[in-house]
Amino acid sequence: MTAPVVAIGTDDGRPAFGQEDVDALADDLLAIVGPRGISTLPRALQRAAVDGSGMSPILSAQDLGRPDLVCYPRTVDVIPAVVRAAVARGVPITTRGKGTGNYGQVIPRFGGMVLDMTSLTEIHSISDRAITAQPGARMINLEQRAWANGSQLWMYPSTVQSTLGGFLAGGSAGTGTIVHGRNHQGFVEALDVVYGTDDAEIIHLEGDDAQPFVHTYGVAGIIVGASVRAEPLQDWRSVYVSFSSHHDAFQAALAVSAIEPKPRLLSADGPLIVNALPADPALVHGRASVRGILDARAVDEANDLLVSAGGRVEAVREGGAETIKLSTLSYNHPTWWLQKAQPDKWFHMECRGNALVTRLDEVEEVYEGGNLHLEVGHQTMSGMLNGIYRSPEQVIEGVGRLQELGVGVHSPHQWYVDLDAERVRALASTTDPKGLLNPGRWM
Repeated sequence: MTAPVVAIGTDDGRPAFGQEDVDALADDLLAIVGPRGISTLPRALQRAAVDGSGMSPILSAQDLGRPDLVCYPRTVDVIPAVVRAAVARGVPITTRGKGTGNYGQVIPRFGGMVLDMTSLTEIHSISDRAITAQPGARMINLEQRAWANGSQLWMYPSTVQSTLGGFLAGGSAGTGTIVHGRNHQGFVEALDVVYGTDDAEIIHLEGDDAQPFVHTYGVAGIIVGASVRAEPLQDWRSVYVSFSSHHDAFQAALAVSAIEPKPRLLSADGPLIVNALPADPALVHGRASVRGILDARAVDEANDLLVSAGGRVEAVREGGAETIKLSTLSYNHPTWWLQKAQPDKWFHMECRGNALVTRLDEVEEVYEGGNLHLEVGHQTMSGMLNGIYRSPEQVIEGVGRLQELGVGVHSPHQWYVDLDAERVRALASTTDPKGLLNPGRWM
């Protein structure tokens, strides 16, 4: 199915509220969270109106929305009262973590209240199987706590400062995806959720009951706590191998993905993107790069395979900090570095399928200046196709050409729910009957 590329939509379902409702809500919130728990200062409102969607020249050209006030709960137990107050006043609620998402989904389309969860950082418990924390806990802190327990997260996002709640509400993949798939495929053990209702309370959901609330961008419920899967800690190595040709590098990465134990992460880039990445002796300018987080037991086999494919081993590094560093050079981040090196030039499209490797030249020719960042995924390849930005129409035209090559396309230039949207909308109709949770997310 073709995902629309340009962020378009309708205003159907726009909540009917006015400044008097916002002012009344602000008075209500003073009694619930105190004066330090609410702000209408311009600086606070501006911060809550920005996320990572600056990576998209299409989204950057639009006014996606701005809140009327921001609420900063310091304890989870006050959130139901905050929600009840907003629902009673008819004021929209947009829940926010660190705002590291790239699609504009935490920007309040119709104004109202932003519920900032970044103060809720407590990690409650950790076991060999799971780690339980508040929604504002950062993923890097969860991973580090897991290491101290002899465990590791099933996955974490490449933006390691993302919050747990934000990743579960909006993210879908990351480090660990090669083995386990995306985060709506078993990562979540349990959720605590608050619905957008007059009688809002914290609802505890486990197993299959929790899964429908993952990757719904806060339109069906507010995640106020979660338990996510952990597994025994492996002895990882961060491996950097350079190639003279990105064609050879991509083919080699595909071959390494079959090695057991499977890699935790495997990325590849051509020379243009490598030249834009942060300076590192292992990232050789003018050469392509394959980077992997590999089990120590698989390093020799992987390196032999990579060298036989024409690669040159540049570094094999030990330690958890090194794996975190390598993770931050994956998924959207190479595009971010490319844009930083050459501002106002590049855009990207999310692509999927083995044609990214088998038909690489044709894929890169779809857009002017085409350069693909490759991620080895769960049973298939994924990546970010970077091109020189000319117009929204140029972006749209390329989607059909990519699909003709057998490439699946997902647009990073949109602010609406597009994953299983009808199911999510049906769920939201029961958990948010007044349509106040992050409204304006439907086509």
